[in-house]
Amino acid sequence: MALDNDAPPGRRWPRRIYGVGEEPDPRFTLANERTFLAWIRTALALMAAGVGVEALNAASTTGPDPLRTSLAVLLVLAGVACSVAAFGRWMTMERALRKKAPLPPPALAPVLGVGLGVIGVSAMVLLLVSGF
Repeated sequence: MALDNDAPPGRRWPRRIYGVGEEPDPRFTLANERTFLAWIRTALALMAAGVGVEALNAASTTGPDPLRTSLAVLLVLAGVACSVAAFGRWMTMERALRKKAPLPPPALAPVLGVGLGVIGVSAMVLLLVSGF
């Protein structure tokens, strides 16, 4: 079985990344991959938190609470958005590395920071309202 590096440039996926520029220093590519994996871990943690909130909601003796369900949905959606954006970020960075272009600013970090701030305030309001 041939490694991706042994494959002709037109056969590596995604082609719109590997079909441009030249191979960057492997350290930069590996650092980009580690950053991608860190964002994926964050996405998994957000989705797990959403599932956990909904599990507590379902186990509640007072019955399901729409506020808890909303918080769970927001957490899961934040995780999904984070995972999709992480792949887009990886592609953008890899393309810039291959073209020896300046790296683009991080679009995911501010959105995730503000989103988690909103989710955190929502969780606080939920705790104050429900007395949980």
